[in-house]
Amino acid sequence: MMKSAALDKLARLHGISPTRPSPDNREVPISAATKRKILSALNIALTGTADTETGAPQRQVKPDGRTIPVSFLPDFLSGTRIWGMSLQLYELRSARNWGIGDFKDLSDLADLAGSLGADFIGLNPLHAPFLADPDRCSPYEPSSRQHLNPLYIAVDEVPGFAGNPELERELERLRQSDLVDYIGVARTKLGALHDLWSMWQQRRTGDKTVYDDPDDFDAFVAQGGDSLRRHALFECLSFSMNARGAGAGWQRWPAEFQRFDSVAVADFECEHAGGVRFHMWLQWLAHRQLMQAADQARKAGLRLGLYLDLAVGEAVDGSATWSEPDIYVSKATIGSPPDPFAVDGQDWHLAGYLPSEIAGGGMSPYRRMVSAAMRYAGAIRIDHAPAVRRLFLVPLGDRPDSGAYVRYPEGRLLEILAEASAEHRCLVIGESLGMIPEGLQEDLAAAGILSYRILSYEQDKKGFKRADAYPVLALACISTHDHQTLAGWWRGADIQDRCEHGIVPPDLTEEHLEHRKRERRYLKAAFRAAGLNLPPRLTARASEETLKDLTVSAYRFIARTPSLLTAVRLADLTDEKRPTNIPGTSDSYPNWKPKLSVLLEDLMSSPLLKSVTGAMREERPRE
Repeated sequence: MMKSAALDKLARLHGISPTRPSPDNREVPISAATKRKILSALNIALTGTADTETGAPQRQVKPDGRTIPVSFLPDFLSGTRIWGMSLQLYELRSARNWGIGDFKDLSDLADLAGSLGADFIGLNPLHAPFLADPDRCSPYEPSSRQHLNPLYIAVDEVPGFAGNPELERELERLRQSDLVDYIGVARTKLGALHDLWSMWQQRRTGDKTVYDDPDDFDAFVAQGGDSLRRHALFECLSFSMNARGAGAGWQRWPAEFQRFDSVAVADFECEHAGGVRFHMWLQWLAHRQLMQAADQARKAGLRLGLYLDLAVGEAVDGSATWSEPDIYVSKATIGSPPDPFAVDGQDWHLAGYLPSEIAGGGMSPYRRMVSAAMRYAGAIRIDHAPAVRRLFLVPLGDRPDSGAYVRYPEGRLLEILAEASAEHRCLVIGESLGMIPEGLQEDLAAAGILSYRILSYEQDKKGFKRADAYPVLALACISTHDHQTLAGWWRGADIQDRCEHGIVPPDLTEEHLEHRKRERRYLKAAFRAAGLNLPPRLTARASEETLKDLTVSAYRFIARTPSLLTAVRLADLTDEKRPTNIPGTSDSYPNWKPKLSVLLEDLMSSPLLKSVTGAMREERPRE
């Protein structure tokens, strides 16, 4: 077995941090066993000595004396500050959708947002899920970040669609549900799309103005290359294996199907060529409709257009890791170390790129991944931006507190972001909350990447930061999919949720509730310092109407910051009581399923929406 000193040297060489943080801010040494497992996960042999750097990931070179690559920033932002709306696309209700928000809803919302003076619409990741297992619905655990989610296709917008009374009854049931019925939605949409696919094939030489241009589809397939073909093949196999009881994810499949380049998979592809092409067609439809929504956003006057989110990793058993196994860490998953809000740490069960592969080649995996979103967007948000410098990897089968931080080639990744953002004229936002590596915010700012500022996180020992203390190069918001609305935060609903679901023990919950009392006082002080009028009777048990007034004040506060972008969360405007997602839960809460309580067609009748968007127009008027 390798000696301790040699093991430590090899670990350092390959970017494994010797310590990790603890909930009480101590640095805890990483064990020798963890170092061995992480090195193995990085495909580093434990034989020989650590005297060579052969195979090591490229070390980040600090840009000393040279120009730092800077990501794209639209010219119009040099003289103005803008605002937009943020939402989960699936949560939209409408009188016409099929029980899940879709790309037609997105186009309609763009018209509404444009009429209200907004400049962007921020969305959850639109990455491809497991179509064969639709209840596996977290947009942050996608099957592939290279491809789109076909469940967002507006089937009634596909040429040739004709409904019937039986279908309409099912659609009405799906629309009425307060939670997205992913299984029902997938069954209904895919059934209708299969029928449309059969018609489309038969009418390929028909009227192109009605049945769309087959040459465009062929060009899309050619451009998609092996990546699209393998993804479609995976989807086809996934349905077949799921029907056989082997599951939708490849890790439970028979061994001969676990690699894309096996003889068994080649035979399957020959036998199911039509099915593979169907899944390519679904990707084409999703691409066409998302492009139409992006065009509609621009026509509606949204100067930034769509703003898309990127997940930090992919499912360990999905299309991406099956299609390109050699570029992913295979024996460890992405997570986070123990902290005050998750005392045991977290294992997100996500596959990450290998540090040695992420930036390699002419069209690197990272470049392909960010470009897949940038082609539709005026802005992207990188979920967990610290990943450009390091990821916390948890060895398979171990607890999160047995993980370790691993260094990534930050300099090269920032260069890739700058190159891709210039090509696509796409602004980059980096979400970095919790434990942020020293100097990272400065590096991101120097690279022209906007930081992501959530009101409840912008505090120091003296309380909430003043509005004028927010950075210019930032997006400011009240909350995200991982948080309660402002009203829920004020009531402490987020603290109660963490206690009820066993994420935080009762004694710590009491501490958090006491701390929230102080935070409420601090928030009121910050609002007063910004010259905002607070509603009367603003106590911990304030009425719904009082909290709606507070929500308006909160949005005025972040609108008065110097930050270039401000996002208004749609769930705040419809006063949702149920959170989108409770981090740390899986089966105990229906994460990623709650719909908005108001129809898209009725949004303009919401007094809170009118008040908040009116405040945004006053604070951030269009030039």
